[in-house]
Amino acid sequence: MGFEKTIYETAIEKGISRRDFLKACTALAATLGLDYSQTSNVVQAMETNKRVPVIWLQLMDCTGCSESFIRSSHPRTENVLLDMISLEYSEVLSAASGYQIEANRERVMEEYKGEYILAVEGNVTDAEFLTVAGHSALETLKETAKHAKAVIAYGSCASWGGIAAAHPNPTNARSVDDVIKGVPVMKVPGCPPIAEVMTGVIAHVITFGRLPELDGKGRPKAFYKLRIHDKCNRRAYFDAGLFVESFDDEGAKIGYCLYKVGCKGPTTYNSCAEMRWNGGVSYPIQSGNPCIGCSEKDFWDEGPFFTRRAKIPGTQTTVNPEKVGLYAAGVTVAGIAAHATATAVKKKQDEKNSTEDI
Repeated sequence: MGFEKTIYETAIEKGISRRDFLKACTALAATLGLDYSQTSNVVQAMETNKRVPVIWLQLMDCTGCSESFIRSSHPRTENVLLDMISLEYSEVLSAASGYQIEANRERVMEEYKGEYILAVEGNVTDAEFLTVAGHSALETLKETAKHAKAVIAYGSCASWGGIAAAHPNPTNARSVDDVIKGVPVMKVPGCPPIAEVMTGVIAHVITFGRLPELDGKGRPKAFYKLRIHDKCNRRAYFDAGLFVESFDDEGAKIGYCLYKVGCKGPTTYNSCAEMRWNGGVSYPIQSGNPCIGCSEKDFWDEGPFFTRRAKIPGTQTTVNPEKVGLYAAGVTVAGIAAHATATAVKKKQDEKNSTEDI
């Protein structure tokens, strides 16, 4: 199956030059959040590490995560699929189907115990709600995860349960780590996740032979350490207290902060503002749509997406973003109202002085 060849050997066989190989390693190091000086570590890993078999299960999902994955540009999806991994099972991307592909999954599980990576897309439901190839998807997940080296939960469904888990949750939809125990599980939430984040985390596992550093919720820190608000292109307007009040007002045309029309950027951890989507072209907030917090747990039950869930007293005010994050989560922030009042008074005084000067 080509597992005995290193990633570099596989790339050279496909006609990739040494120069292009090194350029790809440099881009990969940047995607992984590594310092430029660590590029040599990536090169060495690519030259010595063998391709890794991957089984990709799709449970109760919309295929959005797979669709995002195949649009990665750094690293390119074809480089991941053809050079770095050997995708042995996928309902969407596998060439084979039916009994043949199911037999291949079982073969990989037997021959490469403790070596293969299990990627999971979609949430876990009770057995009667989802059957694949005549077997309960729940049992297939447990069986496949048992001897996996690691499990990657792609998307908010696999990470948190997804929209199907919204109240009253009739299918008992839940996250992968609610079911899988005893095997390392990494969550890559988002609806769907950013393409380069998806390929980046699997590239990290292949490069270093282990999961990247995770935060307290099991997400890779390299991609989920900052809030979208921290790097938002509209942040200056937030700090200046300039907000869009409605989607058809002048502030929306200028590009003011979208917090008052429901933006969850101050409480959402993801790389959207840094990496952006479609090869770094844009992301929802830049395009004029408030963040709905799709990478956070239970975002589907947090009320209307475009409704302000917490009010910031006053319009022209400068607010500590850390406090705003707490305020949006339901914690009262002392002093905001007083600050807003003082700012409004100062503004009126400035306007009065300006009028008197005229």
